[in-house]
Amino acid sequence: MDKFVVEGGYPLEGEVEVSGSKNAALPIMAATLLAPGKYRIFNVPRLRDVRTMAHLLRIIGAKVDIADHTLEIDTTLADFPEAPYELVRTMRASIYVLGPLLARFGRARVSLPGGCAWGPRPVDLHIKGMQKLGAEIDLDYGYINARSKQLTGAHIALDVASVGATGNIMMAATLAEGTTVIENAAMEPEIVNLGEFLQKMGARIHGLGTRRISIEGVPGLRPANFEVIPDRIEAGTFLVAGLITGGRITLRQAQPEHLSEVLSKLEEAGAQLSIDGSTIHLKANRPIRATHVTTAVYPGFPTDMQAQWIALMSLADGSSVVTDAIFPDRFTHVPELNRFGADIVVKNNSAFIRGVSALKGAPVTSTDLRASASLVLAALAAEGHSEVYRVYHIDRGYERIEEKLQKLGARIRREASELPY
Repeated sequence: MDKFVVEGGYPLEGEVEVSGSKNAALPIMAATLLAPGKYRIFNVPRLRDVRTMAHLLRIIGAKVDIADHTLEIDTTLADFPEAPYELVRTMRASIYVLGPLLARFGRARVSLPGGCAWGPRPVDLHIKGMQKLGAEIDLDYGYINARSKQLTGAHIALDVASVGATGNIMMAATLAEGTTVIENAAMEPEIVNLGEFLQKMGARIHGLGTRRISIEGVPGLRPANFEVIPDRIEAGTFLVAGLITGGRITLRQAQPEHLSEVLSKLEEAGAQLSIDGSTIHLKANRPIRATHVTTAVYPGFPTDMQAQWIALMSLADGSSVVTDAIFPDRFTHVPELNRFGADIVVKNNSAFIRGVSALKGAPVTSTDLRASASLVLAALAAEGHSEVYRVYHIDRGYERIEEKLQKLGARIRREASELPY
């Protein structure tokens, strides 16, 4: 079990490239199951979750080769429409294979997903979506069993603008008979990227990036090559790292239009930003200004940046409130941040933060992916020595984060370790 050892208190300076988006790559990988043949997917991040999805595709019968940041996937011989518990329990995104398997094979058996430990993220919307398309579904010993001779188009209004459900329904609907309309669809860039991939495969999709997506079913799709968008959450995390350490950093290969709300809040908190195409420059100003945030569905402030923002606000001049309107129980990082000397109290779905003049190094333990990022940020800004345990969480969503931080001058290293408590 690895840990990060950090000597904090040093400003980050330099350049770093943003990796491809995990949350775009995973559904795109699942979508290759819709049509037999060979695919090449570019700008794929080298992450645990990507390797897990690749393994899942192999179990289903696909061939998957990973070379640097390119995936070569051949789904010609995929013929085992099941995603077993032993694998799916490690990653919630495995649910993305449900729609493609059902659309191509007329049946699917997918374990209920696992993943990060915090909070319930039910798959009800995925199941209801498949049922609306005409699938018969029953739950059996923790598995979703789905069958359909022919999916048919339907009008589906989502109770919440779920990214996962929007993607799964959209994939299944590409091969359904007739037209499907998804109301209250997710607008996230990752959904747009998935939709663009499906369009390149021959799908007829309209309304990407809006709350109303329509899909005209086609008899068949074809393989395609495609490039994954940059990871907006990784980009946001590194920008916060620059501000929290009082540094000056440049992000290359970013997509600033996907970060508009985060960039706005960073400027409000005191960052000096300049943008040149796909490049973002950040210069930190002091003091960090207390800035309230409420998470919202895209294009609002992302819940996946909530933990990092709380870490930043712990060193702000004044008090701030961070409210998570998406996942109200996503605050397991707060007790660990307080171990650094932060002054944070959680009430209901809000964190009340009184900024302190300095954080002190401490041993802390990660509880989930974004919590891990917040602890690393705090450790980089804290005075003295810190150890961040259970960093396998961060490896699920950040590609070689310690190496990228080292390029920016961070004194951070990875070590094998057992938990001290």
